[in-house]
Amino acid sequence: MKRILLANKFYYPRGGDCTAVLTTEELLKAHGHEVAVFSMQHPNNISSPWEGYFPEEVSFSAPQLSGRLKAARRLFRPSDVVTKFERLLNDFRPHVVHLHNIHSYLSPAVAQVAARKGIRVVWTLHDYKPICPAYSCLRNGKPCELCFTNRSGVLTRRCMKNSRAASLLAWMEALYWNRRKLERITDVFITPSLFMKEKMIAAGFRPQQIETLHNFMYRQIPPPAGKGDYYCYVGRLSEEKGLETLLEAAIQLPYPLKIIGDGPLFRSLSTRYPQAHIKFMGRMPSERLLPVVQRARFLVMPSIWYENNPYSIIEALCAGTPVLGARIGGIPELIEAGRNGDLFTSGDVEGLRNGIISAFRRFSASYPFGEIAASAQNKFNAETFYEQLMKLYDC
Repeated sequence: MKRILLANKFYYPRGGDCTAVLTTEELLKAHGHEVAVFSMQHPNNISSPWEGYFPEEVSFSAPQLSGRLKAARRLFRPSDVVTKFERLLNDFRPHVVHLHNIHSYLSPAVAQVAARKGIRVVWTLHDYKPICPAYSCLRNGKPCELCFTNRSGVLTRRCMKNSRAASLLAWMEALYWNRRKLERITDVFITPSLFMKEKMIAAGFRPQQIETLHNFMYRQIPPPAGKGDYYCYVGRLSEEKGLETLLEAAIQLPYPLKIIGDGPLFRSLSTRYPQAHIKFMGRMPSERLLPVVQRARFLVMPSIWYENNPYSIIEALCAGTPVLGARIGGIPELIEAGRNGDLFTSGDVEGLRNGIISAFRRFSASYPFGEIAASAQNKFNAETFYEQLMKLYDC
């Protein structure tokens, strides 16, 4: 059995990248592998026997300048990260280092250290940081690919938090950890969607170094029971998720909508859309979330950015809940129009409104929702994922 070291900047259920790390760790251990974890110290982290190796937490929004400078130094000279990571490598002696989200808070320096020791480096990408200094390929609410060929776009357009200083740092980081350097220190990049692979290639990355491996559903989901009279959204309440499109469509319709999640737009959206049939439910633990999703007539994913391979869609489908998704990023790879959901043009309020009306008609109480669940659970099977991952570890 292999010894595998998983690295991610956070080690608690924060987002899709953390979900991938935690479920992959559980899956690997279930198959008898020794697994170590490397992350940044954080008060919300899950307790780990490896936390003594974790470097100190840094924050780019620290209240004091000294804290922000400490975070900035980690972009280029993360000596504390390198020291602790080398110690972990020497003590654990992994066969494979499997990276996830490491930019900025840990740094690709960890890949560099592992590569110099001759350890195989596999890197799962959860956002577009290697080709977009601002992570999201989004500018002024629209997809942007300018930095695919000219990294200075992030600086001239102030794409990072609309801040000249933050954008300057992002530009410098992109120049320092450039494509050639990342390719030299990584054996294989994993993209959870074909769409992301295509964008990586468009930005100059070698196609033979990129493999696509969809996310998987590890936990068992019971068969779908009855359906309610509502539809829902699950995810972060932030600009790139397209909540404005959904809410503008929803206020024109009588159907109950449940918004599940938290984020920077929670207060403003809940204040601006006080309609009785729209309920903002906040963040929910998974044991409470799943029954709400499972009883929903369908889930809406109204994103305006290049979604990769959203867990919220995968979980909904595995629960037997169809998905009405924006035709953008990797979302269309998950939806078979007319069978397990439908698609609409991203940002099109009228198109989404019509899609919601159509979805309530199509996915009536008599629809075979169990077939959606069975098909999804087969497609996103953990054992299939494991077999494919082992091939990438062994190459």
